[in-house]
Parts: sequence; C-alpha cells; structure tokens
Amino acid sequence: MTNDSYFGGFILLGFPGQPELEMIISGVVFFFYTIALMGNIAIILLPLLDERLQTPMYFFLRNLAILDLCYTTNIVPQMLVNVWGKEKTITFAGCAFQLFTDVTLCTVECMLLAVMSYDRFNAVCKPLHYMTIMNPQLCQGLMAMTWVIGIINCMILSPHAMSLPRCGNHHLDHYFCEISAMVKIACVDTTAMEESLFALCFFIFLTPLLLILVSYGFIAVAVLKMKSAAGRQKAFGTCSSHLIVVSIFYGTIIYMYIQPGNSPSQDEGKLLSIFYSIVTPSLNPLIYTLRNKEFKGAMKRLLRLNHFSANLKRSCCL
Repeated sequence: MTNDSYFGGFILLGFPGQPELEMIISGVVFFFYTIALMGNIAIILLPLLDERLQTPMYFFLRNLAILDLCYTTNIVPQMLVNVWGKEKTITFAGCAFQLFTDVTLCTVECMLLAVMSYDRFNAVCKPLHYMTIMNPQLCQGLMAMTWVIGIINCMILSPHAMSLPRCGNHHLDHYFCEISAMVKIACVDTTAMEESLFALCFFIFLTPLLLILVSYGFIAVAVLKMKSAAGRQKAFGTCSSHLIVVSIFYGTIIYMYIQPGNSPSQDEGKLLSIFYSIVTPSLNPLIYTLRNKEFKGAMKRLLRLNHFSANLKRSCCL
C-alpha cells in the first residue's frame, strides 16, 4: 500500500480482511454521527436563543455538547475517508493531533461529568442558595479547571506515546490514533508506560466517579427526606438524565481500561471505542432532550415562533 521506507505517517488497519464489516460499521457510524451533529448543535444553540435555559445546568450541558461534537468530529471524518477511500493512511502530524485531542477531550469530559453532579447536588440539596452558589464566575472557573486538567494529562501521556520507538512499524491496529494502539506497536519494553497509563487512567477516571457517587449519595438522602411526591419526581427528573450518561460513559471506559483481569480483545476494543467515541455522543443529546421538560418546552416555543414568523412573512407578501 505504502513504501514504509519513506512513509512518515501511519496506516490505520481498522478491521483488516473484513471489508463487509467495515462498510456496515461505517454506515452505522455515519448515521450516529449525523444524529450527534444535529442533537449537539441543538443543545448548543437553544439555550442561547431562550433566556429560560440560561442557567448553570444548561451552561454545563452546552459545554458537554461542544465536547461531544469536537470528540466525534476529531475521529469520524478521518475514519470514513479511510474506509471509503483506497488508502488507510494518516500523516504523523494528523495522528498526533488526533491523539492529543482524544486524550484531552476524554479527560475534560470525565471532569465535566463530576462538575455536573456537583451542580445537581446544589440544585437538589440547596435549592434556595443554588443560583448564589453556582454563580457565573464559579461555573466558568470550574470549566477552566476541567480544561487545565485535560491539557496537563494530555501533555504527560501523548508526547511519550508518540515518541516511543516503532522500528519502522507504521501499522496501527485501530481505526483512529488511540493511545493504547500506539503503545502496542512500540518495539521496546512498554511496561513503565503501561503502568503510568493505568495509574493516570485510574486517577483521571475514578476520582471524578467517586465525586459523582458522593454527590448522588447526598442527593438520595435529600430526596428521601422530601415529603412532596412532586418534589421527589422533579428532583429525579433533573438527575436521571445525568446518571444515565454517567453510567454509559464510565461503564464503557472502565470495561476498556480499568477492569481487573483480562482486557478486551483487540476487535472488541475497537467496537467499544466506536461505542464510547461515536455512539455515546449521539445518545447524550437524545437522553437530555427526551427527558427534559424545559428543553422540550423551549423547542416547542422556538418552533411556534418560527411558524408565526413564516406566516407573518407570507401575509406580508400577499
């Protein structure tokens, strides 16, 4: 396919020898990518158009949508070009950018889900002081903190993974430049790298998860103390969507990277990567919009406004 002696990039193998499977997977990926684009763009734009959605919860939800949009766009276009095109190559710079972006965004999302649980804790347990506690300065500071942690984690892991000696091996057994696939093609002992990768993954993934569990522990106690069934239902409604997203995201990540015992097979790991990097970002907007009365109400108001504007223009033309 490519002369390895002069090729400075990488060849993304995907699912070698299974073109029919690749075409099926690419069709599924394109379908979910389209959903992710439409759903996340709607979540980004709607709070900007409706003042009732300009609250801390929707501020964090909008940032989650931006993350998911960037995450899928970082992976899907290159994957589809490789599957549908003649070559499966990616330049060294393109691979480095993809790897750096993947590590950063994945870390930021882990932190952001913990921040969102803290927001829900204040909304349910301290409703009278919620807007005072979750003021714009704190919200922006928490978002900045997640990005700082993401960039620091990226600068620790990614340069080391990209600089590992490969002894002329450019074949990545994956459909995008993923850090574990990069480590596997190294021609030196990578035990230290794998141990540091595990330790950082353990800290980056499980520390926010612990904070989420603690937050929801306090939320559960507060909900059980509520005498009003309507209050309990409202609290459950504001938290259930976030809990579903956390369960899907962390369940997949833990199974892939932090599970004890045997790790998933290479092909199973690729399919799981597709799930958490492409399918999950498309499910997030569906989970939040379908279970959120405020968001559905804002969508209906916007559609009614557009319908009224269209009828007004039509009347003026007549």
